[in-house]
Amino acid sequence: MARRIDTKAGEPALPTREAILAFIAESTDKVGKREIAQAFGLKGADKIGLKRILREIEDEGLVESGRGGLAKAGRLPPVVMADIRSRDRHGDFLAFPVEWDGAGKAPTIVLASPRGPKRSNRPAPGIGDRALIRVEPEEGSAERYTGRVVKVIGKNKAEIIGVYRAGAQGGRIVPVEKRAQGREILIPPGEEGEARDGDLVSVTLERETRSGLPRGRVRERLGSLGSEKAVSLIALHLHGIPHVFSQATLAEADAVTPAGLKGREDWRERPLLTIDPPDAKDHDDAVMAEPDPDPGNPGGFVLTVAIADVAAYVRPGSNLDREALERGNSVYFPDRVVPMLPERISNDLCSLREGEDRPALAVRMTVSADGTKRRHTFHRVMMRSRAKLSYVQAQAAIDGHADEATRPLLETALRPLWAAYAALRTARDRRGPLSLDLPERKVLLTPEGSVDRVIVPDRLDAHRLIEEFMIQANVAAAETLEAAGQPLIYRVHDEPALEKMRVLGEVLASVGIKLPKEGALRPALFNRILGSVAETEHAVFINEVVLRSQAQAVYAAENLGHFGLNLRRYAHFTSPIRRYADLIVHRALVTAGRLGTDGLPPETTGGDLARIGEQISAAERRAMAAERETVDRLIAGHLADRVGATFEGQISGVTRSGLFIKLDETGADGFVPISQLGADYFRHEEGRHALVGERSGETFRLGDRVEVRLVEAAPVAGALRFELLSEGRTRTGARGGAGRKPGGKGAGGAPFRAAPSGRPPGIRSTGTRHRGSRR
Repeated sequence: MARRIDTKAGEPALPTREAILAFIAESTDKVGKREIAQAFGLKGADKIGLKRILREIEDEGLVESGRGGLAKAGRLPPVVMADIRSRDRHGDFLAFPVEWDGAGKAPTIVLASPRGPKRSNRPAPGIGDRALIRVEPEEGSAERYTGRVVKVIGKNKAEIIGVYRAGAQGGRIVPVEKRAQGREILIPPGEEGEARDGDLVSVTLERETRSGLPRGRVRERLGSLGSEKAVSLIALHLHGIPHVFSQATLAEADAVTPAGLKGREDWRERPLLTIDPPDAKDHDDAVMAEPDPDPGNPGGFVLTVAIADVAAYVRPGSNLDREALERGNSVYFPDRVVPMLPERISNDLCSLREGEDRPALAVRMTVSADGTKRRHTFHRVMMRSRAKLSYVQAQAAIDGHADEATRPLLETALRPLWAAYAALRTARDRRGPLSLDLPERKVLLTPEGSVDRVIVPDRLDAHRLIEEFMIQANVAAAETLEAAGQPLIYRVHDEPALEKMRVLGEVLASVGIKLPKEGALRPALFNRILGSVAETEHAVFINEVVLRSQAQAVYAAENLGHFGLNLRRYAHFTSPIRRYADLIVHRALVTAGRLGTDGLPPETTGGDLARIGEQISAAERRAMAAERETVDRLIAGHLADRVGATFEGQISGVTRSGLFIKLDETGADGFVPISQLGADYFRHEEGRHALVGERSGETFRLGDRVEVRLVEAAPVAGALRFELLSEGRTRTGARGGAGRKPGGKGAGGAPFRAAPSGRPPGIRSTGTRHRGSRR
């Protein structure tokens, strides 16, 4: 029996937290409160204490609850719903969970072929089926599970997206997903529909239980891969992102009339201006700053952030509202934008165009000379943007290179903005938000839609200024709604779970950094760690590992604070054109401030907002995956004619199957199969993020610099396969000097693998633009 502890006087003895966690981790059956109580012999009042412990360890992220009961955090529960997608080279079915909220890619479930006589009362599973599966983790792996089908829920529920290749007798489908590479689908004659060679299609799979290619039927022709926007088209259909507005919604948008001045303050003479990327088509925020005339606030400022009043046009329950909620957010691809709202709303009526009257919801914030906010007020206004500036343009003016547009604004508008930002920056430094140094790359396309080059845009003070103004406006929105007792949707970012902190501590120890075991968990702790390695070879490695330790930021009706920004309350208010959460916050502010009749419906409950939060959080994760995969496909196509070339890069991921390499030149991720690392047996040490040779001790670790040769590129899948040319670390930690000879099975035959982003959905590094920020 597991060790028990004494609780408060008068309370029965309970099992320790460690004993409960061990029981959950080792259990192969469903585990819930009842099963744990039975295992430890708890009865009556004992169960109250057990419930408290379970709630505590779940709140700390040590376990996760689901339909199948409790499971260790980051692992699948004992029973999962999964789609059977393909077979491996041994003929065993491979399934993937329908829902996966863990970090990185979803685990693979291997369904071993049944042995012995078939049970006649249970239908045999096949590719395309959805099934309830009992799973057990493979020893030493967090990425693969073995499974046994409990029940087939639906036949042929899985839809496959692929490229149709015509043949003499029917055709074949080449799946676009990386994990399905090498497993083509046979399309019998007459089942190809309207598909032509090279078309992107969706396929319904037939049930298949024996060896050989699975058979399918073309369900829908989605478009030609020869079109300009074919690459993003793949992501849209693969992730089920709505991208065509209904006729009813478009008609509703066309029928909207511009908002008037009635019920609004007239701010059209105020020097508000927009600062955006040079290619921005819609402008949903404008800013201004001026010295505070109050003698009681010497050196202080009055900051104004005006946001497009989308709530004036998109009413609750309308077609526009329903489609906006379904989309959740706009999706940004290098070759197109899939907007949350039709262009009539997003690019016209709600775009704060230079010199045109536009309705806005604005906040005026008074701050002291050291950036401390003293007060704020919200207003419903009519504004007229004084100028449309780009980040580079505004920064150049401040740096002494004003142009015709910025010269008249330099003293009256731009310098006051920068002076106010200096005050906010002082407060920001005092607050100490998480400061990761992982700038993001931007893909630039040719007019034909192919990759021209990949750049890392300069991070300017103009970017930081707008970001800090937006953060302060978001905080003000949350504070106002809380004070009014008005339900809202928060942007929450929980602190890292204890299990992730344990893993982080192991990784830091491998490079000689000690993670404190006591004290409050604050962003400052991570910032000290990052600062200690800023100029060392470990800088990128540690930045990545710290990022992977973070929780995901989500939308919720319950306030958990924002750990990354080190803020107690935070709500997205500044981008209602492109984020549904912001539209909800606008409506809540209208209701709370009695600023009109188009606020939140009075029957809206916290439960309603909680469900909306879950839905738009999922939509955000969907968009991020689609955006990332589209960039992968574009860059793979860009590199397809450079097979055989060598590249410098860094190990960006380590798994039991091999290494993921991020190239310096393009930021592309590719895979080196473990079979190509040489004749030694390499062991995956998850805690160290490393592959270690059993005999030689040669080590390849996350963050190591390497040289690779491109062996194969698959543009449709967005996959690259490399051959490693560099040697690993020796047992002393030194890097090998000479290049390595290709080992193992050489360059052929290894399947592509999906590269793990490693980044928790919803939080990005400091290189992200504020418009698409998922903080």
